[in-house]
Amino acid sequence: MDSPDARTSRWRRLLPRTRGRWAAAGAALLVLAGAGTWTAVADDSGPAVHRQDRMMRVDGVSLDTSYFTAGGGGRRPAVLIGHGFGGSKAGTRAQAEQLARDGYAVLTWSARGFGKSGGTIGLNAPDHEVKDVSRLIDWLAARPEVRLDAEGDPRVGITGASYGGAVSLLAAGYDHRVDAIAPQITYWNLADALFPDGVFKKLWAGIFVNSGGGCAHFEKELCELYERVAVSGKPDAAARDLLTARSPSAVADRIKAPALIVQGQTDSLFPLGQADAMAKAIAANGAPVSVDWTAGGHDGGDMETGRVQKRIGSWFDRYLKGEEGAGTGPAFRVTRTGGIDSTDGAALTRGASSDTYPGLHSGGRAVALRGGTQKVTNPAGANPPSISAVPGAGGSLAQLSTLGVGLSLDFPGQYARFDSAPLATARRITGAPTVRVTVQADHGDAVLFGKVYDVSPDGKRQVLPAQLVAPYRITPAQQGKPLELTLPAVDHELDAGHRLRLVLASTDLGYASPAEPATYTVSLNGPVTLPTAPGLETASAALPWWTWGLPAAALVIAAALLLTARRRTATPAPDPALADVPLQITGLSKKYTKSSDRYAVRDLSFRVEKGQVLGLLGPNGAGKTTTLRMLMGLITPDDGEIRVFGRAIRPGAPVLSRVGCFVEGAGFLPHLSGRANLELYWKATGRPDEDARIDEALEIAGLGDALARAVRTYSQGMRQRLAIAQAMLGMPDLLILDEPTNGLDPPQIREMRDVMIRYAAGGRTVIVSSHLLSEVEQSCTHLVVMDRGRLVQAGPVAEITGSGDMLLVTAADPLAEPLVEKIAALPGIGSAVRTDDGHGLLVRLDGATSPQLIAELVRLDVPLTGVGPHRRLEDAFLTLISGGSA
Repeated sequence: MDSPDARTSRWRRLLPRTRGRWAAAGAALLVLAGAGTWTAVADDSGPAVHRQDRMMRVDGVSLDTSYFTAGGGGRRPAVLIGHGFGGSKAGTRAQAEQLARDGYAVLTWSARGFGKSGGTIGLNAPDHEVKDVSRLIDWLAARPEVRLDAEGDPRVGITGASYGGAVSLLAAGYDHRVDAIAPQITYWNLADALFPDGVFKKLWAGIFVNSGGGCAHFEKELCELYERVAVSGKPDAAARDLLTARSPSAVADRIKAPALIVQGQTDSLFPLGQADAMAKAIAANGAPVSVDWTAGGHDGGDMETGRVQKRIGSWFDRYLKGEEGAGTGPAFRVTRTGGIDSTDGAALTRGASSDTYPGLHSGGRAVALRGGTQKVTNPAGANPPSISAVPGAGGSLAQLSTLGVGLSLDFPGQYARFDSAPLATARRITGAPTVRVTVQADHGDAVLFGKVYDVSPDGKRQVLPAQLVAPYRITPAQQGKPLELTLPAVDHELDAGHRLRLVLASTDLGYASPAEPATYTVSLNGPVTLPTAPGLETASAALPWWTWGLPAAALVIAAALLLTARRRTATPAPDPALADVPLQITGLSKKYTKSSDRYAVRDLSFRVEKGQVLGLLGPNGAGKTTTLRMLMGLITPDDGEIRVFGRAIRPGAPVLSRVGCFVEGAGFLPHLSGRANLELYWKATGRPDEDARIDEALEIAGLGDALARAVRTYSQGMRQRLAIAQAMLGMPDLLILDEPTNGLDPPQIREMRDVMIRYAAGGRTVIVSSHLLSEVEQSCTHLVVMDRGRLVQAGPVAEITGSGDMLLVTAADPLAEPLVEKIAALPGIGSAVRTDDGHGLLVRLDGATSPQLIAELVRLDVPLTGVGPHRRLEDAFLTLISGGSA
């Protein structure tokens, strides 16, 4: 069997010869089942966008695609947009529509193993996902509205983030028809990203596998690779070779398309070094390259989506449309964060740029460090680990470090520390610092994690820029001699009077350290060198608005104050009369964004008491999710109020500490046990350990011995129960569950129902939003039914389901079908349907009364054992939202 490299090389050589045949056969080869579906997308900002959805067949695999065009006739360049790992084409729709309005033919697709596409995940394998892109380019070449450079060669660019960014690079290396690329927050060498310096990035690898749907959704050799490395904790040569062969670096000398490289500063998955390597390689091929460091990344922060997509549009205008005057921006730009906007709490950012890309080591300035030879212990099992970034936790922990908030944790005895003297002047680090050290282990490899802290003048606060660390595996052959270590690449300013602290720790939560205990001896061999990128110029702040517009602005503000005075009042005082009421919603309204007369929620009022399990029901678009988001303080109502135990809800309101919530898809760290995940989550809240009441939450969740096992071994039902336990930490008085039974089988649903009932039995309150009406009927004591943003009905389940015109007839003997047909044909009877056991009959009255029905049943010699009202929640629900009888 050919090696992957041999197959790839052969396919690449065949591409120029087969391109014409592929293009000619494009429609017949690719299109499945007809012409697809066209949809017109209206937008005030430009011409209507037409979207065509279709399934395409590529080498036996179905790919789900969408094709976007707008405007009149004439040929135009094309753009392909790839999606991030774990996502689908749906996540790229907004960008596709905007590019279509800007004059491009845009094709999006769900990669193999994602969305509605078939196949297994190959991590951008050249013979699979990358070849798929070339087949999509063939299809574009056959479209009459797409501009061609030659027969079968469309004018085409590719962009995408993360997984989609990598495939744009790979496609440019394997298919010379790609004319421009704009990869975002992606990797150059996946082996280096997941095994940096031979250290396994275990948490991110686990998140990769989980977000792909589990190991079974990957190609067999990838699944085997993950399981092998996860067990050993150390990558082997075969694992490195496999991932490297599927990385853009494998075709570095072939990528010659103009490249706009967008990379995130808050990114422990694909750090800035990955973008540095790709920029240098592509520039060496003679292609135009620009590098843009944004404030966001895989660890959160501001992704600057609007600015970045606008720059990508300009890049394609220049290199696809050929517009010489298109502003492609500087060769290098970095977003810098400094301070907080007092009006809305947002981080203030400005750009710094230069006409050349400085790399990661430009303008080095040496800073002396103090600290002698030190002993560092690697504990047994590498536990407890130091904490820097927390992959998968979401939010913006890394962003907080730019605002002077320290969030990292090192354990005494497990790190070496070297400090500078207080800095006489401020120093800006732009790039990757370096330092020379000597390391000796008492046996085997030494695994260390390097980080540079910004320490306040009083020494009480240390900030880890972007929460980043750099791992090092130092083999016995490297030990005992000076070794240069490259520290994490960042853009960070150290103020005058602050000190720089170098820490080399033996453990880190995100990585695998040796399980055996060991002792390392660490000593310095010189200063730390800080890159400064001296050619950068920071953009000037715009002139304050008051220097030119104070009089006019004052009038506008005064008018706004008059119009919105009622909304800008201080938080209402607590209502003592509601101190024991878990929830009261009064006159709640929320309009759709950018709409003056369309409401997501309108005049909603209801009350929930202690001990109730309340079901929130309604069809799609009823306003349930908007209501829950307002209840959790995530968005602010336009009118009305929400009170929890008498206190008004506002974003960040202290009373929210009495509210626990579960949102479908809670993320866990797969290599940690269930209990360890809960303990880490609670620690991140900053509340005292004794307040967690973990054991109580776990007893209700009923996970048993599974708590000691790694979460990666959990079934879907166990993960759901662990997520519920996480929401129950601290035993909040009000628990909000959004679709807690999604993805569960019937036995698991029954277990989840018991969890909710047990929780409320202690006098606490549960609100559950679910589309499984039968489960709500069995789990909930009360209901709130919504439709089109309004309250339809609220009250006890029995009260809502007990009314109606449906009767349940039970008999001593099974009811034969001919008898059932006679009953259904009686005057005033709408329908009669046997129950599953054959001994019952659901009869819908249509004019007849209950006594009349009983009399007819006796006449027909039905051996009656009971007749009573029966109305399923489904019947009641359909009746309520339709305004008629179900």
